[in-house]
Amino acid sequence: MSRAAVHLSIHDVMPDTLPQVEALIELCHDCGWPPPVLLVVPGAGWDHDGIETLRRWQDDGHELAGHGWRHRITRYGGLWHRLHGAFISRDVAEHLALDAEGILTLMRDCHDWFGARGLASPTLYVPPAWALGAVPRARLDEQPFDSIETMRGIYSVTSGRWRYRALLGYEAGNGLQYRALQVSNAVNRARAPRAGVRIGLHPRDAQLPLAGAMRRDLVRFSPRPPAGGSPRPS
Repeated sequence: MSRAAVHLSIHDVMPDTLPQVEALIELCHDCGWPPPVLLVVPGAGWDHDGIETLRRWQDDGHELAGHGWRHRITRYGGLWHRLHGAFISRDVAEHLALDAEGILTLMRDCHDWFGARGLASPTLYVPPAWALGAVPRARLDEQPFDSIETMRGIYSVTSGRWRYRALLGYEAGNGLQYRALQVSNAVNRARAPRAGVRIGLHPRDAQLPLAGAMRRDLVRFSPRPPAGGSPRPS
């Protein structure tokens, strides 16, 4: 599989997840990956030290991407949102509680946050839980990001084209999510040689039941797999 067909990201980069994110960055490096994309939640209460950590990671070659605003909801946006929360997103799918104007405003605020703190402005936006919500595709040019990643794939706002890639994830917080991700990941591993692959890591993945599968996939799809086929023990 070519390097161009692989996309690796670490989600939910917030002040209280920085130690876990640092550990995942080291794991990805040990597995032979270039610096993964880091999905930053701007409204999570950043202080000076946290911003300096983001700046250091950016200087080390990590692309910073926008990832919602608070990564939490205060209300549900209807029955679909409640079902989505029960089976997939729990209480993080901010976009599903908003209308189109609210979504576009959130995305603009997210983008502006980076430049206001002296960080490079992001070009990629990933809504929490990959759920873009009720904003028409025709209106996506009203926000500043060049690309948007959803469950479906990565959408180029400029060209209007999708890059459809298989998606692997490991955030199995309960038995239902564990079984669903086992099935989904098996299907997407089979798709990966044809479609390419996206690997989405979350801060607690190394402590959850699919941690072993995560490590194996990081080696399996690595551009430069480590000698012996496994990273050093964590």
